[in-house]
Amino acid sequence: MDDPNLRMLCAYADAWNDHDIDRIMSFMTPDCIFQAGGGTESYGSRHQGSSSVRERFLEVWAFFPDARWSDARHFTNGDRGISEWLFTGTGPDGTMVEIHGCDVFTFRDGMIAIKDTFLKART
Repeated sequence: MDDPNLRMLCAYADAWNDHDIDRIMSFMTPDCIFQAGGGTESYGSRHQGSSSVRERFLEVWAFFPDARWSDARHFTNGDRGISEWLFTGTGPDGTMVEIHGCDVFTFRDGMIAIKDTFLKART
């Protein structure tokens, strides 16, 4: 694997499954943007800057303490990348959640500048 962005996405995914917020944030630029899959805007909800993004990421584990992203597949092309995954977790009421989704990344200076999440809606 000669592509540094591809190696980064693999390590980034491992950090998510390890619930290691410091390692996750070490891959992201100080002015990073995270666009969540849900929210009131057409892009979901936007969190900008490492403090805001960090806080939002921590909320995921607070709500889903057993959160896992499995079956990951990563692709990169220049300053863009995609990670596909299957999210599983147990909500506070004991309901098991299973959702396919992907993240679309924009890289800058060897780091993640933008993480834009897309999720399959379940009915």
